[in-house]
Amino acid sequence: MTDGIFALPLEMGRHGTEQLLNPKRVELKRAHEATGVRRTHFKCPVKFRSHHNALIFDAADLRRPFVTYNAELLEMLQPQLDRRDQQTRAESSTVDRVKWILRKTLAGGRPDANVVAQELGMSVRTLQRRIVDEGSTFRELLAQVRQELVREYLRQPGTQVDEIAFILGYEDVASFYRAFRAWEGTTPAVWRTENLARVDPAL
Repeated sequence: MTDGIFALPLEMGRHGTEQLLNPKRVELKRAHEATGVRRTHFKCPVKFRSHHNALIFDAADLRRPFVTYNAELLEMLQPQLDRRDQQTRAESSTVDRVKWILRKTLAGGRPDANVVAQELGMSVRTLQRRIVDEGSTFRELLAQVRQELVREYLRQPGTQVDEIAFILGYEDVASFYRAFRAWEGTTPAVWRTENLARVDPAL
């Protein structure tokens, strides 16, 4: 997921500026992988076991204009884009928005209701009331997001269990194991073996 998030703005930058932009470096929290795939794609040094995930560009590259940029067209379209964004936000349930924010912010920490409420521009009391009105609680949503993410991570063969526990904000691996067994009734290793075996090798 991190690789995809980093690759998207890089490809957009290369396409939009019509230049082969290369980051200064990529920093990843995961353990070292000797394939060299990331170095080849990003065309820059890749540092593993970093304190955070980061895609670092030279400031001059960030100021490069897109060749397709059209200020007059943007000015004409911006009101419509703003209305579409407001409509989308209004139509999304509070639960959906909370889960989206939790997915975005879960990375080695445990976002609390204060962080999410601030992101949504409302008080914690209002946030909790709306979640309850939609039939859930903040704790339940956090557990749901963790359960969804851990399934995604375990389907990636190179991801270590202790790394997953850290990314999901657990204080220690033992706490993660207890939570996982409560969700799935088995261990992460057994779940991974069983579910990877169901994947078509040709995919």
